[in-house]
Amino acid sequence: MEDEKKLYLFEQASVPKAVMSMAIPTVISSLVMVIYNLADTYFVGMLNDPVQNAAVTLAAPVLLAFNAINNLFGVGSSSMMSRALGAKDYDMVRRVSAFGFYCTVLGSFLFSLLCTLAEHPLLVLLGTDAQTYAATGEYLKWTVLLGAVPAILNVVLAYMVRSEGATLHASIGTMSGCILNMLLDPVFILPWGLNMGAAGAGLATFLSNCVACVYFFILLFVKRKNTYICIRPKMFRFRKEVVLGICGVGIPAAIQNLLNVTGMTVLNNFTSSFGADAVAAMGIAQKLNMVPMNIAFGFTQGVMPLVSYNYAAGNGNRMKKTIVFSGKSTISFLAGISVFYYFAAGFWIRLFIQNGSIVAYGTRFLRGMCLGLPFLCMDFLAVGVFQAVGMGKKAFFFAILRKIIMEIPALIILNRLFPLYGLAYAQAVTEVILAVAAVLTLRHIFRGMQTAEDA
Repeated sequence: MEDEKKLYLFEQASVPKAVMSMAIPTVISSLVMVIYNLADTYFVGMLNDPVQNAAVTLAAPVLLAFNAINNLFGVGSSSMMSRALGAKDYDMVRRVSAFGFYCTVLGSFLFSLLCTLAEHPLLVLLGTDAQTYAATGEYLKWTVLLGAVPAILNVVLAYMVRSEGATLHASIGTMSGCILNMLLDPVFILPWGLNMGAAGAGLATFLSNCVACVYFFILLFVKRKNTYICIRPKMFRFRKEVVLGICGVGIPAAIQNLLNVTGMTVLNNFTSSFGADAVAAMGIAQKLNMVPMNIAFGFTQGVMPLVSYNYAAGNGNRMKKTIVFSGKSTISFLAGISVFYYFAAGFWIRLFIQNGSIVAYGTRFLRGMCLGLPFLCMDFLAVGVFQAVGMGKKAFFFAILRKIIMEIPALIILNRLFPLYGLAYAQAVTEVILAVAAVLTLRHIFRGMQTAEDA
Protein backbone atom coordinates (compact mmCIF):
# COMPACT_ATOMS: atom_id res chain seq x y z
CA MET A 1 0.00 0.00 0.00
CA GLU A 2 2.79 2.41 0.90
CA ASP A 3 4.63 1.64 -2.37
CA GLU A 4 1.40 2.31 -4.34
CA LYS A 5 1.05 5.74 -2.70
CA LYS A 6 4.64 6.62 -3.61
CA LEU A 7 4.13 5.53 -7.23
CA TYR A 8 0.90 7.55 -7.47
CA LEU A 9 2.71 10.64 -6.20
CA PHE A 10 5.63 10.18 -8.59
CA GLU A 11 3.63 9.22 -11.68
CA GLN A 12 -0.05 10.24 -11.56
CA ALA A 13 -0.85 12.99 -9.03
CA SER A 14 -1.27 16.52 -10.43
CA VAL A 15 2.02 18.40 -10.57
CA PRO A 16 1.06 21.07 -7.97
CA LYS A 17 -0.18 18.35 -5.59
CA ALA A 18 2.91 16.19 -6.09
CA VAL A 19 5.27 19.15 -5.72
CA MET A 20 3.59 20.43 -2.57
CA SER A 21 3.36 16.95 -1.04
CA MET A 22 7.09 16.47 -1.56
CA ALA A 23 8.22 20.02 -0.83
CA ILE A 24 6.18 21.23 2.15
CA PRO A 25 7.60 18.76 4.72
CA THR A 26 11.11 19.58 3.52
CA VAL A 27 10.44 23.32 3.66
CA ILE A 28 9.10 23.01 7.19
CA SER A 29 12.15 20.98 8.13
CA SER A 30 14.46 23.58 6.57
CA LEU A 31 12.60 26.37 8.35
CA VAL A 32 12.93 24.60 11.69
CA MET A 33 16.64 24.07 11.02
CA VAL A 34 17.10 27.77 10.33
CA ILE A 35 15.14 28.71 13.44
CA TYR A 36 17.36 26.44 15.50
CA ASN A 37 20.44 28.07 13.96
CA LEU A 38 18.93 31.43 14.81
CA ALA A 39 18.30 30.16 18.33
CA ASP A 40 22.06 29.81 18.83
CA THR A 41 22.54 33.40 17.67
CA TYR A 42 19.56 34.66 19.69
CA PHE A 43 20.51 33.11 23.02
CA VAL A 44 24.21 33.89 22.63
CA GLY A 45 23.14 37.44 21.72
CA MET A 46 21.29 37.68 25.04
CA LEU A 47 24.69 37.64 26.72
CA ASN A 48 25.32 40.99 24.95
CA ASP A 49 28.93 39.93 24.45
CA PRO A 50 30.28 40.59 20.92
CA VAL A 51 33.09 38.06 21.48
CA GLN A 52 30.64 35.18 22.07
CA ASN A 53 28.58 36.22 19.03
CA ALA A 54 31.71 36.52 16.92
CA ALA A 55 32.79 33.00 17.96
CA VAL A 56 29.61 31.48 16.52
CA THR A 57 30.04 33.50 13.31
CA LEU A 58 33.73 32.65 12.85
CA ALA A 59 33.07 28.91 13.33
CA ALA A 60 30.30 28.90 10.70
CA PRO A 61 32.54 28.02 7.71
CA VAL A 62 33.62 24.76 9.39
CA LEU A 63 30.00 23.77 10.05
CA LEU A 64 29.19 24.69 6.47
CA ALA A 65 32.02 22.38 5.38
CA PHE A 66 29.96 19.48 6.78
CA ASN A 67 27.84 19.91 3.68
CA ALA A 68 30.75 18.79 1.53
CA ILE A 69 30.31 15.27 2.95
CA ASN A 70 26.51 15.69 3.08
CA ASN A 71 26.49 16.55 -0.60
CA LEU A 72 29.00 13.90 -1.63
CA PHE A 73 27.13 10.99 -0.06
CA GLY A 74 23.70 12.52 0.62
CA VAL A 75 23.01 14.29 -2.69
CA GLY A 76 25.04 11.72 -4.66
CA SER A 77 23.30 8.71 -3.10
CA SER A 78 19.77 10.12 -3.08
CA SER A 79 19.97 11.20 -6.73
CA MET A 80 21.12 7.75 -7.80
CA MET A 81 18.55 6.05 -5.54
CA SER A 82 15.64 8.04 -7.01
CA ARG A 83 16.81 7.36 -10.55
CA ALA A 84 17.14 3.64 -9.74
CA LEU A 85 13.59 3.67 -8.34
CA GLY A 86 12.36 5.28 -11.57
CA ALA A 87 14.12 2.50 -13.52
CA LYS A 88 12.66 -0.17 -11.11
CA ASP A 89 16.19 -1.33 -10.17
CA TYR A 90 15.56 -1.96 -6.47
CA ASP A 91 18.75 -3.94 -5.83
CA MET A 92 20.73 -0.90 -6.95
CA VAL A 93 18.83 1.25 -4.44
CA ARG A 94 19.92 -1.08 -1.61
CA ARG A 95 23.56 -1.13 -2.69
CA VAL A 96 23.74 2.64 -3.15
CA SER A 97 22.23 3.32 0.27
CA ALA A 98 24.60 0.92 2.02
CA PHE A 99 27.62 2.43 0.27
CA GLY A 100 26.50 5.98 1.05
CA PHE A 101 25.85 5.19 4.71
CA TYR A 102 29.20 3.61 5.54
CA CYS A 103 31.19 6.12 3.52
CA THR A 104 29.41 8.90 5.42
CA VAL A 105 30.43 7.43 8.78
CA LEU A 106 34.04 7.06 7.66
CA GLY A 107 34.22 10.46 5.96
CA SER A 108 32.74 12.39 8.89
CA PHE A 109 35.07 10.64 11.35
CA LEU A 110 38.11 11.56 9.26
CA PHE A 111 36.87 15.15 9.00
CA SER A 112 36.58 15.35 12.78
CA LEU A 113 40.03 13.82 13.25
CA LEU A 114 41.64 16.23 10.80
CA CYS A 115 40.06 19.27 12.51
CA THR A 116 41.25 17.99 15.90
CA LEU A 117 44.84 17.55 14.75
CA ALA A 118 44.91 20.93 13.00
CA GLU A 119 42.87 22.94 15.51
CA HIS A 120 45.29 25.86 15.95
CA PRO A 121 45.96 26.59 12.26
CA LEU A 122 42.23 26.09 11.60
CA LEU A 123 41.29 28.75 14.15
CA VAL A 124 43.84 31.14 12.68
CA LEU A 125 42.50 30.49 9.17
CA LEU A 126 38.96 31.26 10.34
CA GLY A 127 40.03 34.78 11.29
CA THR A 128 40.11 34.53 15.09
CA ASP A 129 42.20 36.95 17.14
CA ALA A 130 43.31 37.12 20.77
CA GLN A 131 39.77 38.02 21.83
CA THR A 132 37.82 35.39 19.90
CA TYR A 133 40.28 32.45 19.76
CA ALA A 134 39.26 30.67 22.99
CA ALA A 135 35.48 31.09 22.57
CA THR A 136 35.57 29.89 18.94
CA GLY A 137 37.67 26.87 19.96
CA GLU A 138 35.18 25.87 22.66
CA TYR A 139 32.28 26.11 20.23
CA LEU A 140 34.13 23.98 17.67
CA LYS A 141 34.98 21.35 20.28
CA TRP A 142 31.34 20.31 20.61
CA THR A 143 30.05 20.99 17.11
CA VAL A 144 33.00 19.62 15.09
CA LEU A 145 35.64 17.76 17.07
CA LEU A 146 33.02 15.63 18.86
CA GLY A 147 29.91 16.35 16.83
CA ALA A 148 30.86 15.94 13.17
CA VAL A 149 29.72 12.29 12.84
CA PRO A 150 26.13 12.68 14.17
CA ALA A 151 25.72 16.10 12.49
CA ILE A 152 26.63 14.76 9.04
CA LEU A 153 25.05 11.32 9.36
CA ASN A 154 21.57 12.52 10.26
CA VAL A 155 21.49 14.81 7.20
CA VAL A 156 22.60 12.02 4.84
CA LEU A 157 19.98 9.66 6.29
CA ALA A 158 17.33 12.33 5.71
CA TYR A 159 18.41 12.58 2.05
CA MET A 160 18.11 8.81 1.67
CA VAL A 161 14.68 8.63 3.28
CA ARG A 162 13.51 11.55 1.11
CA SER A 163 14.72 9.80 -2.06
CA GLU A 164 11.92 7.23 -1.66
CA GLY A 165 9.34 9.99 -1.39
CA ALA A 166 9.06 9.78 2.42
CA THR A 167 9.63 13.52 2.88
CA LEU A 168 7.51 13.67 6.03
CA HIS A 169 9.64 11.09 7.86
CA ALA A 170 12.82 12.82 6.70
CA SER A 171 11.52 16.11 8.04
CA ILE A 172 10.40 14.67 11.37
CA GLY A 173 13.85 13.20 11.92
CA THR A 174 15.57 16.49 11.18
CA MET A 175 13.08 18.52 13.22
CA SER A 176 13.32 16.27 16.28
CA GLY A 177 16.95 17.27 16.72
CA CYS A 178 16.29 20.93 15.94
CA ILE A 179 13.49 21.25 18.48
CA LEU A 180 15.59 19.61 21.18
CA ASN A 181 18.42 22.00 20.35
CA MET A 182 16.17 25.02 20.85
CA LEU A 183 15.03 23.68 24.21
CA LEU A 184 18.58 23.03 25.40
CA ASP A 185 20.12 26.30 24.15
CA PRO A 186 18.97 28.62 26.96
CA VAL A 187 19.82 26.02 29.62
CA PHE A 188 23.39 25.62 28.39
CA ILE A 189 24.10 29.20 27.23
CA LEU A 190 22.55 31.64 29.70
CA PRO A 191 23.76 32.65 33.20
CA TRP A 192 20.69 31.19 34.92
CA GLY A 193 21.58 27.77 33.44
CA LEU A 194 25.05 26.30 32.90
CA ASN A 195 26.39 29.69 31.70
CA MET A 196 28.58 28.12 29.00
CA GLY A 197 28.11 30.85 26.39
CA ALA A 198 29.01 29.85 22.83
CA ALA A 199 30.31 26.49 24.09
CA GLY A 200 26.82 25.76 25.46
CA ALA A 201 25.33 26.36 22.01
CA GLY A 202 27.81 23.83 20.63
CA LEU A 203 26.93 21.22 23.26
CA ALA A 204 23.21 21.63 22.59
CA THR A 205 23.84 21.14 18.86
CA PHE A 206 25.88 17.99 19.49
CA LEU A 207 23.18 16.37 21.65
CA SER A 208 20.37 17.29 19.24
CA ASN A 209 22.18 15.73 16.28
CA CYS A 210 22.66 12.50 18.24
CA VAL A 211 18.91 12.37 18.89
CA ALA A 212 18.15 12.90 15.18
CA CYS A 213 20.40 9.96 14.28
CA VAL A 214 18.60 7.74 16.80
CA TYR A 215 15.27 8.67 15.19
CA PHE A 216 16.44 7.57 11.74
CA PHE A 217 17.88 4.30 13.02
CA ILE A 218 14.57 3.50 14.71
CA LEU A 219 12.66 4.46 11.55
CA LEU A 220 14.75 2.19 9.33
CA PHE A 221 14.32 -0.69 11.78
CA VAL A 222 10.54 -0.27 11.98
CA LYS A 223 10.17 0.08 8.17
CA ARG A 224 12.75 -2.56 7.28
CA LYS A 225 10.16 -4.57 5.31
CA ASN A 226 8.75 -1.51 3.48
CA THR A 227 11.88 0.33 2.44
CA TYR A 228 14.64 -0.23 -0.09
CA ILE A 229 17.14 1.68 2.07
CA CYS A 230 19.68 -0.79 3.40
CA ILE A 231 22.48 -0.26 5.93
CA ARG A 232 23.42 -3.92 6.40
CA PRO A 233 27.24 -4.28 6.28
CA LYS A 234 27.06 -7.18 3.81
CA MET A 235 25.56 -4.84 1.18
CA PHE A 236 28.53 -2.47 1.38
CA ARG A 237 30.69 -3.16 -1.66
CA PHE A 238 32.94 -1.05 -3.90
CA ARG A 239 31.12 -1.63 -7.19
CA LYS A 240 32.20 0.52 -10.11
CA GLU A 241 28.72 1.58 -11.17
CA VAL A 242 27.78 2.56 -7.60
CA VAL A 243 30.96 4.54 -6.96
CA LEU A 244 30.80 6.33 -10.32
CA GLY A 245 27.08 7.02 -9.98
CA ILE A 246 27.40 8.57 -6.52
CA CYS A 247 30.62 10.44 -7.19
CA GLY A 248 29.46 11.73 -10.58
CA VAL A 249 26.85 13.86 -8.78
CA GLY A 250 28.29 13.95 -5.26
CA ILE A 251 31.81 15.22 -5.99
CA PRO A 252 30.68 18.34 -7.91
CA ALA A 253 28.12 18.97 -5.14
CA ALA A 254 30.84 18.61 -2.48
CA ILE A 255 33.20 20.92 -4.35
CA GLN A 256 30.38 23.43 -4.68
CA ASN A 257 30.03 23.41 -0.91
CA LEU A 258 33.76 23.77 -0.30
CA LEU A 259 33.68 26.83 -2.54
CA ASN A 260 30.84 28.18 -0.39
CA VAL A 261 33.06 27.67 2.66
CA THR A 262 35.88 29.50 0.90
CA GLY A 263 33.57 32.39 0.10
CA MET A 264 32.32 32.62 3.68
CA THR A 265 35.88 32.47 5.04
CA VAL A 266 36.94 35.30 2.72
CA LEU A 267 33.91 37.32 3.84
CA ASN A 268 34.62 36.72 7.54
CA ASN A 269 38.30 37.59 7.16
CA PHE A 270 37.45 40.89 5.44
CA THR A 271 34.84 41.65 8.11
CA SER A 272 37.10 40.73 11.05
CA SER A 273 39.51 43.53 10.14
CA PHE A 274 36.77 45.97 11.20
CA GLY A 275 36.44 44.46 14.72
CA ALA A 276 34.24 42.10 16.74
CA ASP A 277 31.13 44.31 16.41
CA ALA A 278 31.25 44.10 12.61
CA VAL A 279 31.79 40.31 12.72
CA ALA A 280 28.87 39.82 15.12
CA ALA A 281 26.62 42.02 12.94
CA MET A 282 27.60 40.15 9.77
CA GLY A 283 26.83 36.84 11.52
CA ILE A 284 23.35 37.97 12.57
CA ALA A 285 22.58 39.35 9.09
CA GLN A 286 23.79 36.11 7.48
CA LYS A 287 21.62 33.99 9.78
CA LEU A 288 18.54 36.12 9.00
CA ASN A 289 19.25 35.92 5.28
CA MET A 290 19.57 32.15 5.61
CA VAL A 291 15.90 31.83 6.62
CA PRO A 292 14.42 32.46 3.13
CA MET A 293 17.47 30.91 1.48
CA ASN A 294 16.97 27.63 3.32
CA ILE A 295 13.25 27.64 2.63
CA ALA A 296 13.99 27.96 -1.09
CA PHE A 297 16.69 25.29 -0.81
CA GLY A 298 14.32 23.00 1.10
CA PHE A 299 11.64 23.44 -1.57
CA THR A 300 14.15 22.58 -4.29
CA GLN A 301 15.51 19.54 -2.45
CA GLY A 302 12.00 18.33 -1.67
CA VAL A 303 10.99 18.11 -5.34
CA MET A 304 14.28 16.68 -6.63
CA PRO A 305 13.25 13.01 -6.09
CA LEU A 306 10.23 13.79 -8.28
CA VAL A 307 12.52 15.23 -10.97
CA SER A 308 14.96 12.28 -10.73
CA TYR A 309 12.20 9.67 -10.91
CA ASN A 310 10.46 11.16 -13.95
CA TYR A 311 13.75 11.78 -15.74
CA ALA A 312 14.72 8.11 -15.33
CA ALA A 313 11.21 7.00 -16.29
CA GLY A 314 11.38 9.06 -19.51
CA ASN A 315 8.50 11.39 -18.55
CA GLY A 316 10.10 14.67 -19.65
CA ASN A 317 6.83 16.63 -19.81
CA ARG A 318 6.00 15.93 -16.16
CA MET A 319 9.58 16.74 -15.17
CA LYS A 320 9.42 20.13 -16.96
CA LYS A 321 6.08 21.03 -15.37
CA THR A 322 7.53 20.19 -11.94
CA ILE A 323 10.51 22.49 -12.45
CA VAL A 324 8.46 25.40 -13.87
CA PHE A 325 5.89 25.24 -11.06
CA SER A 326 8.66 25.11 -8.45
CA GLY A 327 10.41 28.12 -9.97
CA LYS A 328 7.28 30.29 -10.03
CA SER A 329 6.43 29.39 -6.44
CA THR A 330 9.85 30.15 -4.98
CA ILE A 331 10.43 33.38 -6.94
CA SER A 332 7.14 34.84 -5.70
CA PHE A 333 7.91 33.91 -2.10
CA LEU A 334 11.47 35.25 -2.08
CA ALA A 335 10.51 38.53 -3.76
CA GLY A 336 8.05 39.20 -0.93
CA ILE A 337 10.61 38.33 1.75
CA SER A 338 13.22 40.57 0.10
CA VAL A 339 10.93 43.62 0.30
CA PHE A 340 9.98 42.80 3.89
CA TYR A 341 13.62 42.42 4.99
CA TYR A 342 14.76 45.60 3.27
CA PHE A 343 12.29 47.87 5.05
CA ALA A 344 12.38 46.10 8.44
CA ALA A 345 16.11 45.27 8.63
CA GLY A 346 16.77 47.25 11.81
CA PHE A 347 13.87 45.61 13.64
CA TRP A 348 15.16 42.11 12.88
CA ILE A 349 18.74 42.86 13.95
CA ARG A 350 17.53 44.37 17.25
CA LEU A 351 15.69 41.15 18.02
CA PHE A 352 19.06 39.44 18.48
CA ILE A 353 21.16 42.04 20.25
CA GLN A 354 20.71 45.46 21.86
CA ASN A 355 24.07 46.89 20.88
CA GLY A 356 23.79 50.15 18.92
CA SER A 357 26.96 49.62 16.88
CA ILE A 358 26.06 46.05 15.92
CA VAL A 359 22.48 47.04 15.01
CA ALA A 360 23.76 49.83 12.75
CA TYR A 361 26.19 47.51 10.98
CA GLY A 362 23.69 44.66 10.72
CA THR A 363 20.89 46.81 9.28
CA ARG A 364 23.02 47.86 6.33
CA PHE A 365 24.38 44.33 5.85
CA LEU A 366 20.91 42.74 5.75
CA ARG A 367 19.58 45.30 3.28
CA GLY A 368 22.41 44.49 0.88
CA MET A 369 22.11 40.73 1.26
CA CYS A 370 18.34 40.48 0.80
CA LEU A 371 18.42 42.06 -2.68
CA GLY A 372 19.74 38.83 -4.18
CA LEU A 373 17.01 36.58 -2.76
CA PRO A 374 14.53 36.60 -5.71
CA PHE A 375 17.32 35.58 -8.09
CA LEU A 376 18.86 33.00 -5.77
CA CYS A 377 16.11 30.42 -6.22
CA MET A 378 16.85 30.03 -9.94
CA ASP A 379 20.45 29.11 -9.12
CA PHE A 380 19.25 26.60 -6.49
CA LEU A 381 16.67 25.14 -8.86
CA ALA A 382 19.07 24.75 -11.77
CA VAL A 383 21.79 23.12 -9.66
CA GLY A 384 19.19 20.86 -8.04
CA VAL A 385 18.00 19.71 -11.47
CA PHE A 386 21.56 18.99 -12.60
CA GLN A 387 22.12 16.88 -9.49
CA ALA A 388 18.78 15.11 -9.83
CA VAL A 389 19.38 13.96 -13.40
CA GLY A 390 23.06 13.10 -12.94
CA MET A 391 24.54 16.15 -14.73
CA GLY A 392 27.32 16.64 -12.20
CA LYS A 393 29.53 18.60 -14.61
CA LYS A 394 26.91 21.31 -15.09
CA ALA A 395 26.45 21.61 -11.31
CA PHE A 396 30.22 21.92 -10.94
CA PHE A 397 30.36 24.62 -13.62
CA PHE A 398 27.74 26.66 -11.78
CA ALA A 399 29.71 26.31 -8.53
CA ILE A 400 32.84 27.64 -10.23
CA LEU A 401 30.87 30.43 -11.88
CA ARG A 402 29.22 31.43 -8.61
CA LYS A 403 32.20 31.52 -6.26
CA ILE A 404 35.46 31.68 -8.19
CA ILE A 405 34.40 33.79 -11.16
CA MET A 406 31.71 35.95 -9.55
CA GLU A 407 31.28 36.15 -5.77
CA ILE A 408 34.85 36.13 -4.39
CA PRO A 409 36.09 38.71 -6.94
CA ALA A 410 32.96 40.78 -6.16
CA LEU A 411 33.82 40.66 -2.43
CA ILE A 412 37.33 41.93 -3.13
CA ILE A 413 36.25 44.68 -5.55
CA LEU A 414 33.25 45.93 -3.56
CA ASN A 415 35.20 45.96 -0.30
CA ARG A 416 37.79 48.22 -1.94
CA LEU A 417 35.20 50.52 -3.47
CA PHE A 418 32.91 50.62 -0.42
CA PRO A 419 34.91 49.38 2.62
CA LEU A 420 32.98 46.87 4.76
CA TYR A 421 29.47 47.71 3.47
CA GLY A 422 30.25 46.66 -0.08
CA LEU A 423 30.69 43.09 1.18
CA ALA A 424 26.95 42.72 1.72
CA TYR A 425 26.16 43.38 -1.97
CA ALA A 426 28.48 40.76 -3.49
CA GLN A 427 25.86 38.02 -3.33
CA ALA A 428 23.18 40.15 -5.00
CA VAL A 429 25.47 41.02 -7.92
CA THR A 430 26.39 37.34 -8.32
CA GLU A 431 22.84 35.98 -8.16
CA VAL A 432 21.45 38.30 -10.85
CA ILE A 433 23.97 36.96 -13.37
CA LEU A 434 23.53 33.36 -12.22
CA ALA A 435 19.75 33.58 -12.54
CA VAL A 436 20.08 34.47 -16.22
CA ALA A 437 22.55 31.61 -16.76
CA ALA A 438 20.23 29.18 -14.93
CA VAL A 439 17.19 30.06 -17.07
CA LEU A 440 19.16 29.70 -20.31
CA THR A 441 20.66 26.35 -19.25
CA LEU A 442 17.31 24.89 -18.16
CA ARG A 443 15.72 25.97 -21.46
CA HIS A 444 18.51 24.16 -23.31
CA ILE A 445 17.88 20.97 -21.27
CA PHE A 446 14.12 21.14 -21.92
CA ARG A 447 14.66 21.54 -25.67
CA GLY A 448 17.07 18.61 -25.74
CA MET A 449 14.59 16.37 -23.92
CA GLN A 450 11.74 17.45 -26.23
CA THR A 451 13.86 16.65 -29.28
CA ALA A 452 14.69 13.21 -27.87
CA GLU A 453 10.99 12.48 -27.16
CA ASP A 454 9.92 13.62 -30.65
CA ALA A 455 12.52 11.33 -32.19
